[in-house]
Amino acid sequence: MAIREKYQEIFGSAPEVVAQAPGRVNLIGEHIDYTDGFVLPFAISDVTTVAIGRRDDGKYSIVSMQRPQHKVVVDSLTPLSGEMWARYVLGTIWSLGVEGGFNVLIDGRVPVGAGLSSSAALECSVAVALNDLLGLGKSREDLARVTQRAENDYVGMPCGIMDQSVSLMGHQGSALLLDCRDLSTKDIPFDVASAGLELLIIDTQAHHALVDGGYAERRASCEKAVEVLGITSLRDISVEDYVARKAELDPVTYIRGFHAVTEMKRVIDTVEALAKDDFETVGRLLNESHRSLRDDYTVSCQELDEAVDTARAMGAMGARMVGGGFGGSAIALAKSTLIPTIKEGITQSFSARGFKAPRFFTSLPSEGAHVL
Repeated sequence: MAIREKYQEIFGSAPEVVAQAPGRVNLIGEHIDYTDGFVLPFAISDVTTVAIGRRDDGKYSIVSMQRPQHKVVVDSLTPLSGEMWARYVLGTIWSLGVEGGFNVLIDGRVPVGAGLSSSAALECSVAVALNDLLGLGKSREDLARVTQRAENDYVGMPCGIMDQSVSLMGHQGSALLLDCRDLSTKDIPFDVASAGLELLIIDTQAHHALVDGGYAERRASCEKAVEVLGITSLRDISVEDYVARKAELDPVTYIRGFHAVTEMKRVIDTVEALAKDDFETVGRLLNESHRSLRDDYTVSCQELDEAVDTARAMGAMGARMVGGGFGGSAIALAKSTLIPTIKEGITQSFSARGFKAPRFFTSLPSEGAHVL
């Protein structure tokens, strides 16, 4: 059933606005959006759609089409309270600072826990819908900050601003070079198909939960490095200078900061390689990124490493985990003719190790959030 008809069935009236926002894949630039870095994500074709209407009793009623019997109804917006899945909606309303109650119906088609930012897709679809419905006049950059604040201060997840930004500002056919300091963007053409290549997305189905503290702990390490070194952010120190000041940091803080400064350089190197259609270099940089995330930042897991290692063994030019880590998805850049072999190899290796069967899909860069 279409979302408008389902909304009518549940709430007894037609929605006032319907909007959708996509999930994302980050080509490269992981765990550096909260250190003022550059990142290179793109919006995917999987989207979350919301239908919203106002109500006159000041209450907030939220239903998901994926769990239609489970309605959440609250009469106040209190941060860090209520069911986790509903917090993303309530937090966005709270962060926008709007008055009055709302009915919200969600149709979430971005895989949850797969590292494809289903949370940002939900937040951004709600933000775009309310911005239109209430005539708030906020820019996409404004909405990115609003939705990040919702996730940081209402949900309790200290994420950076990358996921929300690309969900709002992504464009079809391009990756988005995002400067996380000022939210300036540049479209980077990402056309692997013309080179006979494909970007395979591997959902390990090792579902992660980033609110458990691991993410916050690593962000705190980066902030500690900044404080000890007396700099504005890790963006403001070169790899060479960072290494030269190693003795000033404890081992854990140093190695986590080392990931950040080297990952920022890998993003810029990837943009330069894409400008020359140098996909061999792009593949090498993806491999280096995974090694850093696995060994330096320690946010990988057995399933992600297995997917990456097997993809490479089967001929992928490069592969790495994507997203916050501790589970979720990986990507592999490979010749299109090798994709079936890589899928089969990963499926077999997962089975041999007793892991849950992986899921595979591909996605070209797609359009960002909009009202339907």
